[in-house]
Amino acid sequence: MLLAVAKTQPAAAIEEAVRAGQMFFGENKVQEAGAKIPLCPGRARWHFIGHLQSNKVRNAVALFEMIQSVDSLALAQEISRRCGEAAKPMPVLIEVNVAGEASKFGYPPEKLLAELATIARLTRIELQGLMTVPPYATDAEKVRPHFRRLRELKVQCQKILGAPLPHLSMGMSGDFETAIEEGATIVRIGTALFGPRQRSPGPKRDNDAAGAQD
Repeated sequence: MLLAVAKTQPAAAIEEAVRAGQMFFGENKVQEAGAKIPLCPGRARWHFIGHLQSNKVRNAVALFEMIQSVDSLALAQEISRRCGEAAKPMPVLIEVNVAGEASKFGYPPEKLLAELATIARLTRIELQGLMTVPPYATDAEKVRPHFRRLRELKVQCQKILGAPLPHLSMGMSGDFETAIEEGATIVRIGTALFGPRQRSPGPKRDNDAAGAQD
């Protein structure tokens, strides 16, 4: 699946992409998505790929058809609770910090393996796979080991669950070909589709954005 990363892109750009045949879009901020999605074509389908704060889960459940960035048991539990209130199941991916970077969100692999069965038992959660944001590198070969580690971790998770996990979300504009070679089923592409983002002036706000975007 090609997931077009729509962060900072106006609704007009989404409409143009939909006319060209792109259906799946990713957003990093709940607030931005809440303002943008109603202006976009109704047939567009939306995944959340940023860091999700617990106080924004209710809105995320209403806006998105998949949350790719579940990074804790507490967050998974809150998603399940809010989905129960909305009478809506939620497909999710578990975000894994395969490189152990202090600046990145995501489950440490060992903790994920310990808590995986508990997450899978949540009644409104549909666990569909794993996601990662590897360390930045200009040479895609340098991130290949991280993609491979996520693929190997998925195999371990499947053994624990006794069931397949269909998705690996990994790879962005600079390394998606390598990610596909290592088993990616979802690639998150922004710059290669829309061009460089226009960055807003002023200080960066660390709300619900994370490194899960292109």
